[in-house]
Amino acid sequence: MKLTYGIHDKPKFGQLIIFAFQQLLAILAATIAVPTIVGNGMQQSAALFGAGVGTIVYLLFTKFRSPVFLGSSFAFIGSMLAAFAGAVSSVELGYLGLLIGALFAGLVYVVIAVIVKFAGVKWINKLMPAVVIGPTVSIIGLSLAGNAVSDLSLGKVLDAEGNSVASPYICLICGLVTLFTVMLCSAYGKKMVKLIPFILGILAGYLVAAIFTVIGNATDNPALQVIDFSVFHDMTLFSVPDFTFVTAFKGIKELSGSYIATIAVAYVPVAFVVFAEHIADHKNLSTVIDKDLLEDPGLHRTLLGDGVGSVAGAIFGGCPNTTYGESVGCVAITGNASVVTILATAIMAMVISFFSPFVTFLATIPNCVMGGVCVTLYGFIAVSGLKMIQDVDLGLNKNLFVVATILICGIGGLVVSFGHVTLTAIACALILGILANILLSHAKEGTTDEAEETVTTDKE
Repeated sequence: MKLTYGIHDKPKFGQLIIFAFQQLLAILAATIAVPTIVGNGMQQSAALFGAGVGTIVYLLFTKFRSPVFLGSSFAFIGSMLAAFAGAVSSVELGYLGLLIGALFAGLVYVVIAVIVKFAGVKWINKLMPAVVIGPTVSIIGLSLAGNAVSDLSLGKVLDAEGNSVASPYICLICGLVTLFTVMLCSAYGKKMVKLIPFILGILAGYLVAAIFTVIGNATDNPALQVIDFSVFHDMTLFSVPDFTFVTAFKGIKELSGSYIATIAVAYVPVAFVVFAEHIADHKNLSTVIDKDLLEDPGLHRTLLGDGVGSVAGAIFGGCPNTTYGESVGCVAITGNASVVTILATAIMAMVISFFSPFVTFLATIPNCVMGGVCVTLYGFIAVSGLKMIQDVDLGLNKNLFVVATILICGIGGLVVSFGHVTLTAIACALILGILANILLSHAKEGTTDEAEETVTTDKE
């Protein structure tokens, strides 16, 4: 695709700030969702700061040649919960477990990076060719589709049971306003408008949601109350996030060998799963920017950046990081692949984490508005995967079986659990796709059309 800003381009300062803010909005929901789900006192602001640190580390290792933001990884949620569950003595030990777990995951990446450095990437391409990686990338987007669609009907004002009080139809209006604004700006916008469709879409959706909320508050009608403005009450201007390492150090005296083993079992297998997703994300990004990132800066560098970045990010925010498909989608739709933009986003995330009003404002963006944005972001990821297999001969039965296996198992939600370790639908689909491709690699080259002709001939 044609890029407005290439990897090494440097937008003007004013534009840079706007582009960085847009990237931040794209990755925000998922980044702050992880600490919210895990709970145990984990802070969204700390996770945001950690994501910024992790991204900077990644950029350093990749020599500023890979334009993608690193955010909190959903794959490690089960592992993080296991860290707290195993720390029966105190929550401080649980926080220490988060750091140890991130270190284990990072070491897996380092080991694989060393292997790749000496063995090259040809074996990766052979193990995961386009027929495998393409539908896997599609599954990454499709697996998130349910989240985007469900968010379209949800507001931020909750009842006593934690359910949205706003009418799902009102929320849907806000979400669709966001979605159509993004689409129109991206398709018909000129210059700057075309480069910031997500900002304009979120602003439009937020404005409509705010209008409904004001009317709802004035008329005491909960069905119109989409945004929770009450969170701004008693808010301080400046606050230092509760960084993970501060609490973790208090749990050192309770550390035991059995607990370390528990953490290792919970984190190490998941790291291998995320490794596969790492490859899928970087192949997808390579397609977007028309540059093979596995060759330059090299898979070993992206792995080192991701692994060490995860450790650095977890030290502050507790969450291991990973490259975000939302960030890749933002790059593709806006045509802005500037690494400087990613760096500015990382710095902005770190700075913003100290300012409560801004963090709170971002947190008030309704689910329905972010859902409208995510429809486009997740949809792009799915379509990108399909583009990867456009040159694959699907007339060959072996290719059909590989693609079919990945799509059906991924969309169907095949999940396998071993104790605290859970193989996600994406991981299961990828593993089965690899196995199917290996199993059928020596199959005779025959197309479905040829098979049909043979059947017809036999009948005659």
